[in-house]
This record gives sequence, structure tokens and C-alpha cells, in this order.
Amino acid sequence: MVRVNRDLEPRLLRAFTAVADELHFTRAAARLYVAQQALSRDIRRLERELGAELFVRTTRQVALTAAGERLLPYARRVLQAQDDLAAAFSGVERRPLLVDVGAPVSTGNQVLTEARHRLGPETELVARFHSGLAGAAAELLAGRLDVSFGRAHGLDPAVLARLEHRLIRYERIAVVLREDHPLARLQEIPLSALAGETLYAAAGNPTTTEWTDLAAQLFAGRGIAMAEPFPEIEGDEEFIRVVTKRRWSVLASEVFIHLPGTVLRPLTDPVPLSPVSLLWRRDLHHPGLDALHTAARTLATTSDWLARPPGAWLPRPEAGSDDQRLTRLM
Repeated sequence: MVRVNRDLEPRLLRAFTAVADELHFTRAAARLYVAQQALSRDIRRLERELGAELFVRTTRQVALTAAGERLLPYARRVLQAQDDLAAAFSGVERRPLLVDVGAPVSTGNQVLTEARHRLGPETELVARFHSGLAGAAAELLAGRLDVSFGRAHGLDPAVLARLEHRLIRYERIAVVLREDHPLARLQEIPLSALAGETLYAAAGNPTTTEWTDLAAQLFAGRGIAMAEPFPEIEGDEEFIRVVTKRRWSVLASEVFIHLPGTVLRPLTDPVPLSPVSLLWRRDLHHPGLDALHTAARTLATTSDWLARPPGAWLPRPEAGSDDQRLTRLM
């Protein structure tokens, strides 16, 4: 039996948890601001000290071994205790992490809820509800927000270059129809059936340009019109009121609020997908951010969030090499 060193360095455990979260050595090294060779060296040293292999490494993927799965909760508790100790004697209370989840019904809110289960009471994650990623990104760059969720590649490239981002989910795109709409009886709506229809896709809202851009790409060449620009609608109640009054059909995702008198139907032939990423400021270091990464990875694995059906449709540039690169990073 291997005798574990009781003076195990916390640095080795931080290296281990970073790789366990990312399942990718290059991205874990970037997260820790160390060279990949140094990270690999720390992992090998930890494996020697524990007398167990912690990761299965291939040219295509990294996975935790049974020993790695067993170590992970212990490592997190040790590191959390160390962070708590440092905070207790720093003289400065750890500030809350401000997390934009878009809406109470959203992928972001699911990740936030899962992350809160992983944190002690001394670490606070505070939700914000911006209507779109374009608006939230401006708040991130201004330092008034820490984390957000949405379609990263729908942002201005100059803005995206100043943020870190990680693909966490492909949401299936859907349409909201009135209950008396002729297509409402179908359980799935072929895209071709929407030819001649006009759909609301937040045109005119400067905070949701990433969604309007996705809609424009999806509608192009399919005979689907976009509703005319309309002032930004704030809050679920006001959105429901306006949509009901104007009798709009709405382009949405499978994760969407319920609108009375309507049905939500996924689109098909092909199956359009909306990529959702976690985004954060480059200078951000906070245990809440680590918890969000872990929660996103857990949900992506247990709920098959990164599965893509054959022939799925993705907006540019996600349909190309950038999307494939991000998928490998998960």
C-alpha cells in the first residue's frame, strides 16, 4: 500500500482539478497561467505521490480514471478550505461573483444553480438578467459583470478577443406559435413549412444582435421573413404582453419561457442548433468561476448538451473549424 504524503502541495491539487474540469491539458494550463509541460509534470508528480494513475490520456481526449474520480471531491474540499483560510486572514471579504444568466429559464441559470450546490456559504453567486449577450458583453468589458452566457461568435470579433469563452451546449432552435396557428398541431416544424411566415427575432434590439444574426442566417434562402425592428422589450411580463398583442410567431430556443396561448415547437429538416458558451473576463480569478466551469462540464456530460444530430445546422462560424476546435476543448 502506498503511504500518501500528508504534506501534499495544494499546487498539485489545483493542477489536478483544473485538468479534471477542462479534460484538456492545454486549456487547463492556460487557466492556471502555467506552461503545459509544467502542468503535466505536476500531474505526474501527484500520481507518483498517490501511487495511482489519475487520467487516461489519448491523442484525442483526456478522461478521469476511477482513482481520479475518487480524488476529485477530496481535492475540492482541500482547496476550498485553503481559499477560505486565505480569505479569513486577508482582511477583505470575498466579493460576490456577478453572473448574467439571461433569463430565469435558461441554460445559464441551470449552470448557476448547479454551481451553487458546489460552493460553501461564504462564496456568493449573484444572478443578473440581461436580455442578450451583446449587452452583457459590454458590461463584462466595463467590469460591471463577471460572467455571461450566449452565442460567443455572434459578438463583434474585437469584443470577443478581450473575453475568454467556452462552448457548453447546443440548444435546439424552436418556434413559438399561437395555439390556433395551422402548424401548432405538429410536434416538430420542418423549416420548409415556415416559408411565407414572419418571425420575431429581436430585430432592433442592440443587446441581442447575436440572436438576430443567427436568425438572419437561418432564414436566408428559405422564404422566412424577419419581423420589423421593434424597441427593446424588458422583462418577461412585457414580452408576453407585446407578443400576445401583436400575435407574433417567435424564433426561440428549446429553453424558453412559457407564453400563454402558445406552443413551443422544435424545428427540423435540418435541425438548427444555437451554440451557447460561458464567457468571462480574462483577468477574472474567483472560486465561483471554477464552480461554474465544473457545473457546465457536469451538465454537458450528464445531459448530453454537446450532442449534434446528423445534418444539424449551425450558424457561421460555428459550422466551421472554430466550432470543432471548441468542441475538442470540452
